[in-house]
Amino acid sequence: MSELDPASLRLAPPGVQVSERLRLRELTHADDAFIMELVNDPLWLRFIGERNVHSLEQARGYIDRIRDGSYAKHGFGLWAVERPGAGEVAGICGLLKRVHLEVPDIGFAFLDRHRGQGLASEALAATLGLAHERFGLRQVAAVTDLDNLASQRVLERAGFRFEQVVRWAESDDNVRLYRRTLP
Repeated sequence: MSELDPASLRLAPPGVQVSERLRLRELTHADDAFIMELVNDPLWLRFIGERNVHSLEQARGYIDRIRDGSYAKHGFGLWAVERPGAGEVAGICGLLKRVHLEVPDIGFAFLDRHRGQGLASEALAATLGLAHERFGLRQVAAVTDLDNLASQRVLERAGFRFEQVVRWAESDDNVRLYRRTLP
């Protein structure tokens, strides 16, 4: 059976309480303003790239593509990272299945006002737990821009090992490829 056999996947619940500080949940249209802010953040644009989301309608379309694509096909995708009680989404973290990688990869990004607080590490640990426990994955990958030292440190602290620099099919740029085996 394939590692991503849809029959073997159980959908993640709409919300997963991870800690007192954060909760993962599926993105909804209520997140349109957050998505528009996040994908136009200077560090997102520098390290991830332009997504052409410049209106709330385009943000809803971006969310629809995640929901109708990744959530529907694989049971996972990018999840909103909420701070319970704060009433605000701090970032996104989740699993993606790209045709040019043999295993799903983990991605994360946070708004500037939520960086440097350990939320990325907590969200990454929660996502790795879901990858193993809910989706039965044995291995995950991650990619970073060559200059994204902060994300590289988060990945390395989470047990990812640098594998190699590769040409990224989505942007034609060189990226650092990481991999982690799950228990």
